[in-house]
Amino acid sequence: MTFRYDFAPTPFGDALAVFSDQGIVRFDLSEADDPSVPWLLEGITQRLRSVPEPDPGAADELTALLDDYFDGSDVPFAERLEFDWRLTDGFTKRALEVITTIPWGQTMSYGEVAAQAGHPGAARAVGTACRNTPFSIIVPVHRVVRSDGSPGQYGAHPDRKRYLLDLESRG
Repeated sequence: MTFRYDFAPTPFGDALAVFSDQGIVRFDLSEADDPSVPWLLEGITQRLRSVPEPDPGAADELTALLDDYFDGSDVPFAERLEFDWRLTDGFTKRALEVITTIPWGQTMSYGEVAAQAGHPGAARAVGTACRNTPFSIIVPVHRVVRSDGSPGQYGAHPDRKRYLLDLESRG
């Protein structure tokens, strides 16, 4: 199996996009000022047990979809992209698959996702799945909110979650 990577621009900075022959493996918003630094690939290299090769242009289709999304269009990423789920399994994978079905501009609570994923009462595990998703933005974990309807966190960036929810509420 070969892996390749490229970067896709977002309003939050360039995001690392890693692809396999089966689809996108990881879409990760960097915390670095310069997302091209090699250490960004270290974690994914360890998880894949393979060093992804640079492939300029590999993220062109994804970039076009992201451009449409950030311009306010409902982009069903799960219908338009092939996902390679190899970095998830079990309940985490099932929860993230449920999250891909949350329509644009709508939300579900962590508990609702847990129930639909087959484990009522596993709301905290859904939060962990959201926090650890290998597919930032394109699996819309930002659409998962607390049971009282408040947004909750988005990793260390609740402002990003609010931005994405606001973007979709205008559409």
